[in-house]
Amino acid sequence: MQNGLLNKILIALAATLVIVYFYPHPEANRFNYEQGRPWNYSKLIAPFDIPVHPDSATLLAARDSLDARFVPIYELNQLIIDTIASRLPDSPGTNLKRRLASELRPIYASGVVDMRTKEEINSGKLPKVRILDKNILSEMSTSGFTSPRDVYVYLDSVITDPELHQYFVKANLHNLLLPNYTRNEEECRRHYEYDYLTLTADRGVILQGQTIIDKGAIISSQDFTNLQTYESMMAQLNKKQNQSHWLMIAGQFGYVALLMASLILYLHFFCPAIYGNPRAYTFVFSLIALFFLIGIGLNHFVAQGLYIAPLMIVPILVLVFFDGRTALFVTAVLSMICAGITAFALEFLLLQFLASGAVVYSLRELSRRSQLLRTSAVVAVTYIAGYITLDLLMNGSLEGFTWRFTIFLAVNAALTSMAYILMFAVERIFGFVSVVTLVELADINNPTLMRLSNECPGTFQHSIAVSNLASDAAARIGAEVQLVRAGALYHDIGKLANPAFFTENQHGVNPHDALPPERSAAIVINHVRDGLQLAERAGLPEMIRKFIREHHGKGLAKYFYITYCKAHPDEEVDKTPFTYPGPNPQSRETSVLMMADAVEAASRSLQTHTREAITDLVNKIIDGQIADGLHNESTLSFRDVAIIKEAFIKRLMTIYHSRIAYPTAPKPVQPAAAPAPTEASDKAPAQ
Repeated sequence: MQNGLLNKILIALAATLVIVYFYPHPEANRFNYEQGRPWNYSKLIAPFDIPVHPDSATLLAARDSLDARFVPIYELNQLIIDTIASRLPDSPGTNLKRRLASELRPIYASGVVDMRTKEEINSGKLPKVRILDKNILSEMSTSGFTSPRDVYVYLDSVITDPELHQYFVKANLHNLLLPNYTRNEEECRRHYEYDYLTLTADRGVILQGQTIIDKGAIISSQDFTNLQTYESMMAQLNKKQNQSHWLMIAGQFGYVALLMASLILYLHFFCPAIYGNPRAYTFVFSLIALFFLIGIGLNHFVAQGLYIAPLMIVPILVLVFFDGRTALFVTAVLSMICAGITAFALEFLLLQFLASGAVVYSLRELSRRSQLLRTSAVVAVTYIAGYITLDLLMNGSLEGFTWRFTIFLAVNAALTSMAYILMFAVERIFGFVSVVTLVELADINNPTLMRLSNECPGTFQHSIAVSNLASDAAARIGAEVQLVRAGALYHDIGKLANPAFFTENQHGVNPHDALPPERSAAIVINHVRDGLQLAERAGLPEMIRKFIREHHGKGLAKYFYITYCKAHPDEEVDKTPFTYPGPNPQSRETSVLMMADAVEAASRSLQTHTREAITDLVNKIIDGQIADGLHNESTLSFRDVAIIKEAFIKRLMTIYHSRIAYPTAPKPVQPAAAPAPTEASDKAPAQ
């Protein structure tokens, strides 16, 4: 008991630590606000002078303007032409070297730049440059600038002297040509930053005691910047005063821990099926931690990203595997945790509350996975209606309405349909079975049931009858109807191993007549073991296997036991060979099946099907099982047993009801001359 409680506390603590670790931990986070939304706090007064920095739009516009009009800075290297001339190869006999250098000088006087600069000039992006000469900047047109490649092509076309042209080719001039105007990157960066700072200088100061923003005012881009400046200065002030952020983390831990503790108490008092099941308990807390991480991840990368997080998958999964009340409570805990990272906690909580209620209502009778698409549409409508209502409530108009936020909510609702995939994953990981899966298993076109229908038609009909009988009783006592229906259809699949040894499949020949009772009992009892093996091969979930394992409990194969006792009157008979392996039913659902199985089989042997006969049969069988202790481990109450008996009686009365006799039509009257025939009235056989 203590170990179980300790494990539960550790699971909840682990989820709490994960959540708190990823919780936002700013050193001074006094307010939650968003640009374009109303300021929901009281009027904010400046406690000190606050510089008014340009807002983000102004900064972006300044950057774009500066990029468009900034003139880069270049430097002239007047020694380049001499350097190139000195690198020309010597030309013995003639002065070709000097002649080629003289061709280069007027070209370099106009300016030679690198290829990147030349491309900018050709595209019209660089009509002029600034030339730095002894710390003096002067502007210069780029219309006369050329590139080393263009210089080479030009000389190749204008040199007509064959001897000089031959020297020009041998000189490999294309490897020697360099620009004499080069960009000074350091000066460009320095002047660019200076110009940018000039354009984005502070616009003034909010003096101490002046209003930063009024209550209810729509937060503009400039207001948003002012608030960020205020919080940044507050953070620095708090840091100087040695105010530790650990106190805030402690508060966050306490907040999450209290919510987790409330969930533990809820599960303990109102949902013992989850509280007492380690897998279910772990699933609930893991679900909360997982979707919190999804929400905070989206919120980190996208503004208001938490509203995209499909949190409504949580109530869907909890509802599908457990119940609607627990789904609402778990969603409330998750929403309260996530509210701490939203700008408008009240708005967020109301939207999640409305959406979770819509989910539980729309899926109250989930039987097909396609219903999840309908639920997504309901969630979308609920979100948007709630958003519009809140906007009207807070602003008195739709001025704050934004299509961006509406699209976020619509995407959120669309992602809710992903619960279909997660349902399958949860079933595989945690071993749960959803109502949808049970409905699919109860389809008689399932391969295992088709095989039962073809190879054991009598057993198949018996299973259908038991399914109808048990599911009706389960509905009356509030048990899981779909689980009982599916379990009843599969409870006797072990008879596929030896169909002819079971009465419902026999046609005049009983193979047990040639076997001793103990051998016959072993064959009949083994249909439980054979059924479990077949269920494992068919991949049936554990919840269905429990019906196979428990539908006879530790009861006796009474027919063969009594037969053996009669054949050995003087022997003290050991009941073990005639006893089913069990265990006895552990739940209301398997108890209902055990009762329905025995009652349905016995009802076939009734000679008369009056209410008295059926009532006596039902009471005898169920009371006998209770007397044998077969239902001691179940959670059935005396009231449940009474309701089950009445349900069985009414159902069997309906199945075996008597029909009225249909009178025959009167014969036509013969002509007067002929003798009249004797009238006879035969009753039609009962249908």
